[in-house]
Amino acid sequence: MKRADVLFVPGVVVVVVGLAIGLSRPMGLRAQVQTSQRRPSFEVVSVKRNLSDERRNFSARPGGRLVVTNMTVKDLIAAAFGMADIQALIPERILGGPDWIDSERYNIDAKASAEFQFAPGGPPQEALVMLRSLLEERFKLIAHREAREMAIFELVVARKDGRLGSGLQKSSVDCDALLAGGRAVPPPPRQPNEPPPCRLMGGPARTIAAGVTMQQLAAHLSNHLGRFVVDKTGLTERFDFNMGWTPDRLPTSAPPPGIPPVDPNGPPLVTALQEQLGLKVEAAQGPVDVLVIDSVEHPNPD
Repeated sequence: MKRADVLFVPGVVVVVVGLAIGLSRPMGLRAQVQTSQRRPSFEVVSVKRNLSDERRNFSARPGGRLVVTNMTVKDLIAAAFGMADIQALIPERILGGPDWIDSERYNIDAKASAEFQFAPGGPPQEALVMLRSLLEERFKLIAHREAREMAIFELVVARKDGRLGSGLQKSSVDCDALLAGGRAVPPPPRQPNEPPPCRLMGGPARTIAAGVTMQQLAAHLSNHLGRFVVDKTGLTERFDFNMGWTPDRLPTSAPPPGIPPVDPNGPPLVTALQEQLGLKVEAAQGPVDVLVIDSVEHPNPD
């Protein structure tokens, strides 16, 4: 049985079998036949309304197959346009559209042609490129991006002298070489509870990272703070850290594999960020990239 990496999106289980998650490299598909330049799309697609209360699931599988269970159209749009990680907490990122895209749920079983297959070592965005085509073809989705001014947080260095917290260490892994070379450079051995290089793993009260940028940390903090976070630290290096805090509401379920349990007596997130990493967030106003839905239609089920 292949290893399954699980990406935790609020309220949704996203399972990507045999694919690595979280690498900061351009979205793309590996075309097995290089002669075609057409936009990739699924060759066979089944779309059905789901009226059950079964658990929501998004599974991109090797061989070019996408299986979606019991997800709203807005969930699918958020995933297709790279906004699934924070859409549940910052709903203003996706605007417009009829009410039913928030309530009606669908199952999708889609298979790519042999021409377009998900790369074995690639990120799950490979499936999302094709999901966008599916939404345009079957749901007649028309949408556009624009920048809107709204309340944000800016991630900055907390100390005036620029000194960072003891928990924030410069990474020794050459992630740029790893990502540019498609893992041409072997990663170092992993220790227990360590994330793979060049990515972070997060639970409800802990984030463990290896070789990530401040932009990646800022995006991750948006998940927990409910407001878009912009990196203003000026730090260009990649860092390792292990930050733990106590959320306002203690989780009722076990944390993801490799993430320690929640300490009920720990500091809140903003305090942990400053004490452990030497960073802080400041309230500000700024432009935020949003997606505006111009039109969308009910699909013909099949």
